[in-house]
Amino acid sequence: MNIMINKNSKITGMDGKSEAVRRAVEALRRDMALVFEESAEEGSDICLIKETMEPEQFVLQVENGRLEVQAAEELGFIYGIYEISRVFLGIPAFWFWMDFVPDKKKEVRIPDTSFYHSEPCAVKYRGWFINDEVLLHTWCVDRKKDKPWEMAFETLLRCRGNTVIPGTDRNAGYYRKLASEMGLYIAHHHAEPLGAEMFARAYPELNPSYAEYPEKFQKLWEDAVALQKDMKVVWNLGFRGQGDCPFWENDPQYATDEARGELLSRLIRMQYDLVKEQNPNAVCSTNLYGEVMELYRKGKIALPEDVIKIWADNGYGKMVSRRQNNHNPRIPALPEEGNAEQNGIYYHVSFYDLQAANHVTMLPNSAEFVIKELNEVFRRNGKDLWLINCSNIKPHIYFLDLIAQMWRKGTADAEVHRHEYARCYYGRENEKKVADCISQYAEYAVKYGVHEDDHAGEQFANHVARMLMSQMMCDRTQRCSGLLWATDADDLRGQAAWYETLCEEAAIRYATYLEKCERVRMDLSGAGKRLFEDTVLLQVSLFQNCYQGAALAAKSILATLDGAYRTAFYLAGKARKAYLSADEAMRSREHGKWHNFYANECLTDVKQTAWLLENMMGFVRNLGDGPHFYEWQREYLYPEEDRRVLLILNMDNHLRDLELFELMEERDG
Repeated sequence: MNIMINKNSKITGMDGKSEAVRRAVEALRRDMALVFEESAEEGSDICLIKETMEPEQFVLQVENGRLEVQAAEELGFIYGIYEISRVFLGIPAFWFWMDFVPDKKKEVRIPDTSFYHSEPCAVKYRGWFINDEVLLHTWCVDRKKDKPWEMAFETLLRCRGNTVIPGTDRNAGYYRKLASEMGLYIAHHHAEPLGAEMFARAYPELNPSYAEYPEKFQKLWEDAVALQKDMKVVWNLGFRGQGDCPFWENDPQYATDEARGELLSRLIRMQYDLVKEQNPNAVCSTNLYGEVMELYRKGKIALPEDVIKIWADNGYGKMVSRRQNNHNPRIPALPEEGNAEQNGIYYHVSFYDLQAANHVTMLPNSAEFVIKELNEVFRRNGKDLWLINCSNIKPHIYFLDLIAQMWRKGTADAEVHRHEYARCYYGRENEKKVADCISQYAEYAVKYGVHEDDHAGEQFANHVARMLMSQMMCDRTQRCSGLLWATDADDLRGQAAWYETLCEEAAIRYATYLEKCERVRMDLSGAGKRLFEDTVLLQVSLFQNCYQGAALAAKSILATLDGAYRTAFYLAGKARKAYLSADEAMRSREHGKWHNFYANECLTDVKQTAWLLENMMGFVRNLGDGPHFYEWQREYLYPEEDRRVLLILNMDNHLRDLELFELMEERDG
């Protein structure tokens, strides 16, 4: 005999269950209210029953005329509760972020033979680092600042995640309590050992040198351990500088690899002993990231045996050391084959490097590439801890969903996943068209280097443009030293010409891609159409506008170097409009709960690129029309018979730069 779940079904067995389980039950009740219509019939109970089984495991079965969730501890119950929502109510993990509206129904009938036993996940500790969270930081939902974070943690649990770095710096300290109350392990930023307060914030008047103030650093670490003593924690051990940089930038006495490695090893052991003294079973990890990985490879760092070594990709999905400024050694960032140690990864689907990465758009490398890299991680025994930099979540859901499948199952097929993802969120009727568009995303990405992962995100069209403009306005006789990672051009002209070629080609290619996506949009139906506009179409539009603006900015720089100042002024104005169109594309998708989601987009900061171009217009106008600023105005404001009569230089107030540009565009555009 089947049982029936409907709006009247009760959730029982809550006695003695944790706050985290209670929160998951409340989420299930909310989901049931979303899905079920009113009914006069009594629904079968959903009952939580404690049974002996492995941690995190759960059983769903029909027994005694009710649906039972059997588990041994809170994460098992939480995962079982969200599995009911997914399987029987049809609510997927990213429903909140994808504006998913479930089909209404009166009831769900479940055969009395139903039985499901969960499988262990392929990765032991798995979750997100909510980093560079400038959009979430200022966004409110239902006028609640904490609501986006609560939904982020819920979504992670729905993905069978169990670990989170709940924000950066102050946010991490503020939101760790909420994350813990929802059942997650707390982990820490690689620059914040033990999740402690940053030294420079606690002691702003002091030089952040361990050699000078060892007792103050130690007190911060002790306080952090005490604050988190009642939480589940994956403790981060390490020591970096105060600005996500090497500690020796603040403490130059550590000038050799030996001195740096000795201090790191000693402090990691000190932190390890501090944590283990409180809890001998504490889970500890350390990040082999950037300069630390180079020291480890050189044999300069000694670690306790049971510390999980976290290897990091380079921000573009490739498991090699990251590029820092112009230094790009690309040292393989994976353990040796056949190792039996504990290993994990810090992996980016979003990255912020002020060079070429992606922040408000998806990772510019393909799903096939990501799967290949993560399969190699598994092959090298990297299955103890995965921390995925998810940034502000919404722009990166496709890859977050893919990686969650891998941490659950240990495998994924890019094509199969792409179609499942499109079917789930965009609708079965739209599946093929959307999946095909997503599959082409990496094919259109700008290839700026020789390596397979050298594909550019939207930062390349903004930060590089700003670097070149700043260099031109500071010193046109020198090349931009911050671009040596990208081009070996000898002077600013060569750098600008290199950039113009890349960006002009990119703008043309993205215009083609955008046209394809527009045609797809016209063929879509239902809620999937608006979702496509909010996701794929928005990101392609961002790329097309930004690269068009970047190409025009480069042309403006070249015209300036040629002394064609009026042309340079006009091209800078056109570039500004392109970047403003990109910003407007984001702001136009802020419907409903997304009101002001992109308002604080301050890292790539497309609108700042437009602002700098306006500055450049003034700079170029000064070169070509200063110091009296009447010739260009006469050219565009006065009729032909008045332009050369200079008895009075100007009969009208001087035009502002944007007013003059509008006249130019009206006549020459």
